[in-house]
Amino acid sequence: MPKNTRNIVDWDEGEARRVIAPCARLRGGLLEALHALQHAFGYVPEESCALLAEAFNLSRAEVYGVRSFYEDFRSAPSGDHVIEVCQAESCQARGSRKLTAHAQNILGLRLGETSVDGHVTLRAVYCLGNCAVSPNITLDGKLYGRVSAERFDRLLKKAGL
Repeated sequence: MPKNTRNIVDWDEGEARRVIAPCARLRGGLLEALHALQHAFGYVPEESCALLAEAFNLSRAEVYGVRSFYEDFRSAPSGDHVIEVCQAESCQARGSRKLTAHAQNILGLRLGETSVDGHVTLRAVYCLGNCAVSPNITLDGKLYGRVSAERFDRLLKKAGL
């Protein structure tokens, strides 16, 4: 059963400072620092916003604004398995809203939530670049096209979910 390749580690201020430091020397390095933090911790810890503000001479609100603007920056760890359902126009036109409702019902989660046991995260994504075979999902980073409710259920079963 393939697992999400997340790298969740406990918050460590020293490690966060080490990750941020090389990016702080880059012009416009805030996005690089956010990506580096997410890679190091598996998400962008709330505590890192103060460090980023200090390193880039920004307010915490400015850092938070950038972090929250981009969907890919997570403010909490993802589950062991991550399912993304495309919400872009092509997928919507071909049934992704119905598929999303089905996924939420089957998993007992809303978009953006992680199960209490940390096993599954259900996320929205806004274009997987596979529009010709909409609707699309990813399951643990693997792309699937033409996903019906029935196929979704089969993919979950095959993944052991």
